[in-house]
Amino acid sequence: MSFLAALGASATGDRLARMQRSPQYRNGKFQNPVETTQVVPGAIWGTLKHQLTGKEQRVPPGSLPLVARTPADFATPPASGLRVTWFGHASTLIEIDGHRVLVDPVWGERVSPSQAFGPKRFHPPPMPLHVMPRLDAIVLTHDHYDHLDMYSIGTLVRSVTQEKVPFIMPLGVGAHLERWDVPASRIIELDWWESARVGALTIAAGSARHFSGRGLTSRNRTLWASWSIIGPTHRVFHSGDTGPFDGIAENGRRYGPFDVALIKIGAYGDDWPDIHLTPEQAVRACTLVQGRLLLPIHWGTFNLAFHDWDEPAERVVAAAPAAGVALVMPKLGESVEPASPPPVDPWWRTVSRLGQRSP
Repeated sequence: MSFLAALGASATGDRLARMQRSPQYRNGKFQNPVETTQVVPGAIWGTLKHQLTGKEQRVPPGSLPLVARTPADFATPPASGLRVTWFGHASTLIEIDGHRVLVDPVWGERVSPSQAFGPKRFHPPPMPLHVMPRLDAIVLTHDHYDHLDMYSIGTLVRSVTQEKVPFIMPLGVGAHLERWDVPASRIIELDWWESARVGALTIAAGSARHFSGRGLTSRNRTLWASWSIIGPTHRVFHSGDTGPFDGIAENGRRYGPFDVALIKIGAYGDDWPDIHLTPEQAVRACTLVQGRLLLPIHWGTFNLAFHDWDEPAERVVAAAPAAGVALVMPKLGESVEPASPPPVDPWWRTVSRLGQRSP
């Protein structure tokens, strides 16, 4: 598909009418329930200068350790009934109570409308997408390129193994998928506090503080959300993208407590403090949603902000114990059963020269 196709499509007809009925939709676009600035006014030129002159080590200086996966690794269900595999950034496979849910599959080389330019992966995917085991649902948190990848969606929709598997997403995002030849029968769009049943699971959209858009004219024309995946025995929270927001606690009140909370810790910056959590804020968000274990995501795969690539990890391993929050830090591709989490292993420090830095 072309560069233009990657931009997606705008909602029309019944889809647009449903969006306009949402409590989150006001004055022609989706809005956060609290005042939110995407970029601090007047910061744009300083941001551009920083992009060119910043001294941070935004890209790892060596290869990252990863755990290569094959379908055989998922042939046997987790003994505890719950297992989470982190494939990098926000891409995670959640095996829960006999079901498999893939969240934000981004297997493309770059997070951009083109695979010729834009932020490039630090590491190969730990497992090819076309051999992913049979899924029960694919959840998309919002339409930004680092969470919604046209090329990955194309792979999944063409896969015989994944035939008829539903794609679940916030309001409006389905217009993009229909442009990419995903059958309307496989698209489920939800507003905050709406849910879908998939087998024995309830998959619920919830509050987050962020924004959306894949082009210059599409800002906030689709909704963003966090997600609760609720089984008969276990519960998992995935933050998607969010900034600091006490309203995120509503997810815990409605759907928690959670056996594990997958919460973003990277891509924060002083020029956009409202839309991306810092690691310390992610720790607090874990307590707000009633997460029993924090598994940090949204770091270690793409250069999306002005901090050292490993800074989010260093900050979260300092903040979580101080706040009394249980933490797990899997390697890329590593699977974790929250019932028996491994101790924190600061594997990122072993990457070339990083072990010489003070944490």
